[in-house]
Amino acid sequence: MAQNYTTMMLEQKVINIKEFSVKQGKNLKLADYDTRYNGTAHNKNDSEQILQSSIKKLALIQDELYANNKHSVLIIFQAMDAAGKDGAIKHVMSGFNPQGVKVTSFKAPSAAELDHHYLWRHELALPARGEIAIHNRSHYENVLITRVHPEFILNEKLPAISTVADLDDEFWKKRLKQIRRFESNLTENGMLILKFFLHISKEEQKKRFLERIESPAKNWKFSVGDLKERGYWNEYQRAYEQAISSTSTENAPWYVIPADDKWYARLAIASVICQHFERLELGYPVLNNDQKEELNMAKLQLLGEAASHKKKATKKRKKQ
Repeated sequence: MAQNYTTMMLEQKVINIKEFSVKQGKNLKLADYDTRYNGTAHNKNDSEQILQSSIKKLALIQDELYANNKHSVLIIFQAMDAAGKDGAIKHVMSGFNPQGVKVTSFKAPSAAELDHHYLWRHELALPARGEIAIHNRSHYENVLITRVHPEFILNEKLPAISTVADLDDEFWKKRLKQIRRFESNLTENGMLILKFFLHISKEEQKKRFLERIESPAKNWKFSVGDLKERGYWNEYQRAYEQAISSTSTENAPWYVIPADDKWYARLAIASVICQHFERLELGYPVLNNDQKEELNMAKLQLLGEAASHKKKATKKRKKQ
């Protein structure tokens, strides 16, 4: 009875993920989205229990995903520095079987990667059927950091691009169209794509930067480069707005997650993933009659081995 009550309580507190989703074709303004949880239905104490319930559910569905072997899952995390991507991955994905999950953190492309088209290295990190891939930063860096620092595009040695002046609005529209086409091809072939933008306020980022500087255990997390990029805050906000507005589709949606409260961000992310996983309606593969017969034959053979072993042991004891 206590277990049923707990289950009922968790179901009543399911998060409405529509409040985070970005509709296809919507002209996104990040200022319209909260960075902090302002509701009353959830609190930090209860969130841990609900999160653990979601994690157990994710583990079960992952097992079905692997057994089903028809779908794959790509989960993308994008955010400003210190928004909590690493923590979200660590907590929300803790219930997954590591054998079926691969996490890739994308840094600046290497010389070898720059000799290929910009999507190449991201394609190499895609999940196989039955697998889950988590991208900590992703192919979207090619329309985010390069949008704020267009000089980086020159490293790609594109035929029609000689100077930053060649990077007009048409160039970025084409690149966003390429990303939509890339993701559309993946989803049409059985991949579930979920994209999360962890929406942190500038004030909260400052607070977390100071924590990293003041705490010896967190010093390694801080980089002077992070502070430099903070100076481009408004430019990054505009780049995110344009990228998310142009690429949030029905089959590859974006979710803007309030990230100032880490506990709520993790709960919201888990809720989104859980609800999308359930829509796949996976289940375990159902055997046909021939396969069931093979199982019965295998069972009889194994039982026969046990009976034979017992019979031999009995004869041996009698001889002794």
